[in-house]
This record gives sequence, C-alpha cells and structure tokens, in this order.
Amino acid sequence: MADLHLVVDRSRGGLAGQIARELRESIRSGRLGRGERLPPSRDLARDLGLSRGVVVEAYEQLVAEGFLEARVGAGTRVAAGPVSRPEERAVEPGAGHYSRRPTTPDLTAFPRQAWLAAIRHVLATLPGDCLDYGDPGGVAELREELAGYLRRVRAADTDTGRVVVVTGVAQGLSLVVRALADSEAEAGSLVSKGEAGSLSEGEAGSLAKGRPAAPVAAEAGGGPVLLAVEEPTSPRQLPLLRRAGARLVGVPVDAEGIDVAALAGTGARAVLLTPAHHYPTGVVLSPRRRAELIAWAADTGAIILEDDYDAEFRFDREPIGCLQGLAPDRVVLAGSVSKSLAPGLRLGWLVAPPAVAAAVRRARGELDLGSPVIDQYALARFMRTGGYDRHLRRMRREYRRRRDALVRALAEHLPELRVHGISAGLHLYAELPGGWDARRVAEAARACGLAVDPLPSALVIGFARLSEHRIADAVRALRVRADGQNVWTYP
Repeated sequence: MADLHLVVDRSRGGLAGQIARELRESIRSGRLGRGERLPPSRDLARDLGLSRGVVVEAYEQLVAEGFLEARVGAGTRVAAGPVSRPEERAVEPGAGHYSRRPTTPDLTAFPRQAWLAAIRHVLATLPGDCLDYGDPGGVAELREELAGYLRRVRAADTDTGRVVVVTGVAQGLSLVVRALADSEAEAGSLVSKGEAGSLSEGEAGSLAKGRPAAPVAAEAGGGPVLLAVEEPTSPRQLPLLRRAGARLVGVPVDAEGIDVAALAGTGARAVLLTPAHHYPTGVVLSPRRRAELIAWAADTGAIILEDDYDAEFRFDREPIGCLQGLAPDRVVLAGSVSKSLAPGLRLGWLVAPPAVAAAVRRARGELDLGSPVIDQYALARFMRTGGYDRHLRRMRREYRRRRDALVRALAEHLPELRVHGISAGLHLYAELPGGWDARRVAEAARACGLAVDPLPSALVIGFARLSEHRIADAVRALRVRADGQNVWTYP
C-alpha cells in the first residue's frame, strides 16, 4: 500500500480538489505506479485530519477521470491504463526556438497605448451580435480598411470581396495551396507537366551567389500541386507548403529576381515569390522580369503567390507596387502585420481572384471558423484613425538608421563581407569570402547578440531589434571573437 505524502492547505479551501490534484500529479509523474493500492479513505482522512467525505470525493473524482479504479473488496488502486511519464511529455521549445529570427521586428516598439485605445473603443461600442460567429473570411470593417490601404500603399487592384483575413501569411499560403490542390484533384489531373526537380530543405539557400542548385528527382508521394519557389528561399516555409499538398521545385534568383525562363521550364502551374524584396538576397524583381512573369501566368493559366512580407519598409524610395495590381486575376497577394506590428497578433490577409478567395473563405469556415473578431475590429479601428500609418512612418525612419549602422559597422570591422540588396526590410544579405564557414561565423555572431541565419556562402543578418550603438558593439565583438577563435574558415 502506497505511503502518500500529500500537502493540503486548509486556508485555500477546495480540499477535495487539492487532494485530487496531488494524487493526479503523483500518478502522472510515476510516483504512484499502475495497480498500486491507495490507503482506505478513512485512513487517509485520519492522517490528513479531514473528514472522510472529503477524501471520498477526491477518490471518486479520479475514478471518474480514469486515474483510479475502485472495486468492492479490492480497495482503490491506480488504474492500469496508460499514464504520462516524464520522458513521454512534450518538451517546451522555449523562447529561443522561435525568437531571434533576422526578420523579427522590434517588439518593444509595439504601439501599446494606441492599440489599447483601439481595443477599448471596440469593447465600448461593438454590438453584442458582432461577437458571434461571423464571416470566416474576416469582418467587413477590416476587409474594407485593408482594401483601401492596399490600393493606396501597394497599388493593389482590389475591393472588399477579394480580401480574406487569415492568421498570417503562413496560413494564407497553406490555404491557397490546399485550394489549388483540391481544384486539381476535382479536375482529375495533377499539375506535373514538364520535367521538374524538387527542392529539399537542405537545398534551400544553395543559390547564395545566384547559382542554380543541381536538379534532383521529384518528391515521391508529393501532393498534386507543383509549386515553384525561389532559390534561395526561407527554409521555414517549405514544410508547411508540403503539408498543404505541394511538390516544390526551386527556380534560381539572380540580380533581376526570379529567372522566368527557368520557371517556364519547370512545368509548374503556381509560383511563390517575394518580388518587392526577395528573401534572403534583397533584390527587387526587375520591370523586365515582372512583364515576363505576368505573361507566363497569362499564357499558362498559372497562379502567382506574392508574399509581400516587408514591403512597407523601403528606405531609399517609395516601394514598388505589388504584382497583384498588374494581374489581379492571376496573382494572390499575401501580407500581414507580423513585420509591421508584431507576429504574435496573428493577423494577415490575402487579396485573391474571386474563385480563390471563395475557396479560402470556405476552407476557413471548415477548419477554424475565422480569426478572433475583437482583434480584427481593433486593427480596423487602428487603421481607420491613422495609427497604423503613423507607426509605419516612425518605424521606417528607425529601421533605416539601424540598417545604415549595420552597413557601416560591417564596412569598418568586417570589410571582407559584401552587402547585397536594396535598402529595405528588416534584414540584409552579406556574402562571405570563399572558404569561410558560414555556420561557425553565424554561431559566433549569435553569441555576440546578432540575429543571424547562415546560408552556404552568406549570412542573413537582422537589424530591427538592436539599437544603433548595440549593432556597432555586436559587430565589433564579432570581429574580436572570431579572430580569437579562428571561426572564419572550415576546421
């Protein structure tokens, strides 16, 4: 019979609940093993100085939950069914698992007071019926604000009906790929014409200098949608695209952006790209390539997925208008507030051709019934009152200063690195000299406080989360640390 060591605090009340909680944790942790007999309720009550009814209530609760078994003549025992063991529990990834990305904005600059004012206004004025299940494609007020904003700032050709609110670009892209996959399946054919190679996660970024990766065989068991992606690209989005039903083929990026001739040779009927500010190299899709891309989509009936992830932050001039404004029936524009405000808000949007918008709206209704409405109304209020524009103007000035500080520090302390790309966004692309070990340099840079992702022959360095003087100090420390440990070249 188990000798229990239970701690009960009479001042907190809920004595039966406390006993049940202690026993539950003892079973989960393995301190009470399967089949182990517990003391009779009368004995445990006497040991704890409580009434027997309190212990009986705790035992009955755990019997109902399946943690304990009670049989006449056999007493109360730990159930024989499966229980969690410490080694079986999921490990929390911790804050560092997702943080320190080079593209993360300065979260300390989030406009808390303005956002709080928007939330308060919504809670004070929103009719009760608006808190019910609504349009899974987003509340009309936010879609109207987004449509107006995107027409004004991104030269989009849209109305409210083309806008769908999503939890972010990741969900938006997943839903579009699923819609394309469903469409191909219903048509009875797979989008796989032409000879295509596929892009593995390890191969993403092999074009650090604009060189195409060696072609590889198409993915076995892949989905019905053959989706072209830029190479290099962000490896973080590749698993979600595959899970959504895409087979991926890499297309090289050079100084003018994606190679449309190479794209045409893949047989893909959809392409995902970042034309305003390619991730990671920072190049802009040239006017010639934009025209070629639109012509390719028109000739083949393909869909262009335009990831507009940081277009608000162009520092040297007004940002280039979005592709969607040139071909609204062939382009799906995806954006969010993850870079402009904070990724934790989980608010984004798609601007899509009517059929695609309807399919995504339907999918949201089937999967999760849409996004939280209070946050949607708050963002609509924040945009309508000019708070969003004011915040962007302030952060645009600040991020430009930080990027300039990083460029100066690299030129002074690490002149071997070559910075590429336009003055924009939240990161820059630094090409390494031949023979340098990108991973070892990236590890040293992180130890100095920089947000860095390594590519085969380059670094992606974020500057948004550090002040100007901290950027200079970090780069100086990287020079000293790397020289002392000789991390530049391969061991």
